[in-house]
Amino acid sequence: MKLSFYGADRDVTGSCHMVECAGKRLLIDCGLHQGSRELDEENSHPFGFDAAGVDYVLLTHAHLDHCGRLPLLAKRGFRGEIITTAATAELAKLVMLDAANLQEEDARYRSRAGAHHLASAHPVAPLYTVPDALHCLDSFGRKVTYNQPVDLAGGVRATFINAGHILGSASVFLELSEKSRQSTVLFSGDLGKPAGLLLAGPAKPPHADNVVMETTYGDRQHKPLGPSIEEFYEAVTDTFMRGGNVVVPTFALERAQELLYVISQGIDSNRLLPSTKVFVDSPMAISATEVMERNLDDLQPDIADRIRNGHDPFHFPGLQFTREHAESMTLNNIRSGAIIMAGSGMCTGGRVRHHLKHNLWRPESSVVFVGYAANGTLARRIIDGAKEVDIFGEKVPVRARIWTINGFSAHADQVQLLNWHKETGADRTFLVHGEEKTMRSFAACLSDCRVDMPELNQAFEL
Repeated sequence: MKLSFYGADRDVTGSCHMVECAGKRLLIDCGLHQGSRELDEENSHPFGFDAAGVDYVLLTHAHLDHCGRLPLLAKRGFRGEIITTAATAELAKLVMLDAANLQEEDARYRSRAGAHHLASAHPVAPLYTVPDALHCLDSFGRKVTYNQPVDLAGGVRATFINAGHILGSASVFLELSEKSRQSTVLFSGDLGKPAGLLLAGPAKPPHADNVVMETTYGDRQHKPLGPSIEEFYEAVTDTFMRGGNVVVPTFALERAQELLYVISQGIDSNRLLPSTKVFVDSPMAISATEVMERNLDDLQPDIADRIRNGHDPFHFPGLQFTREHAESMTLNNIRSGAIIMAGSGMCTGGRVRHHLKHNLWRPESSVVFVGYAANGTLARRIIDGAKEVDIFGEKVPVRARIWTINGFSAHADQVQLLNWHKETGADRTFLVHGEEKTMRSFAACLSDCRVDMPELNQAFEL
């Protein structure tokens, strides 16, 4: 029995881990690396294993850094089965198709730029295309239910456990048997907070011999949610008084829906004006909202009841969903009084870059960050205080007021991660999905088990 690491190793993106047992290979996630151009290019490198030799992919959730290389896996020969929850399968389809569109768009842009500078330049090929993503969807097989074990060939049993991170997210518990040896491995996936705005918190984990654990916020505690919501209202009110717009780089899955809920509550409680104009300028966020409304059993019971009774917090006066590019472009003509929510949350692609280009240089406007920003991303550069950033090849001065509100994070913080880990009773813990400094801080808190911080392509016997 062997456990190998092929992504999110001393880094936050590109989650990809492999378990080998009784002649079978199981991949836990296959995500995109995100951040700098160097990381983008790393996505095209060899996986470190033979894609055609993988029998199963167990997908923890639909965020791009966990599912974004699945089309590439299929393109390179994977013919096995992808197993996940029904909600994750539905959301992953949206995410992968959106990523394929962006890959094609970026390849066209870079090809044009190269042709402009070098007469001999060759066209840039996308990492994968929309047809590649559609082909990958054929590999999605069984849709699992939380806490219901699934027997896989080769002496492996998998159980998906609610991770409370986004809709459909799961930790994956593997029971392994090979000849006379037995072992258990629990993959945390990304863990949510004990009680989110829309979803219940992570379920109690089972005991496991080995735990592969995320450490995104393993060195800090989050600001309480209540003050974070108040700070968001303050940011909106302050910006409108100054005559500007509020641009919110938004993750399409969960964060966009949470913000709609917060804005709806703010209008109901008179913290925000009833006339507040809100634009969700993200086709994927719009579709993800529709998926959430079809999976009411996964929401907090009171919110599900409100939607069933016709009081949907994702639809209120002043809210407009803009799917088409033409609709998105008209938002550039709005000078004040608008909340514009657009992807991507790290500003690595999508429509938010257009809105930053038109608002970042305006001192009366604000940019409000409500999620994690990886090193090397445009979002991180702005958060870290850059005076000028490059957007579409143009230098844009940063004059807007920058707000960073951390309480909305969909990730557990250090205390919450430690509490979850304690429940597992693990003898050995492998730390992943975190910056190295953060991992070391979290590792120092684990005194009751062996701790490893795998490097890329490192393997361990179980």
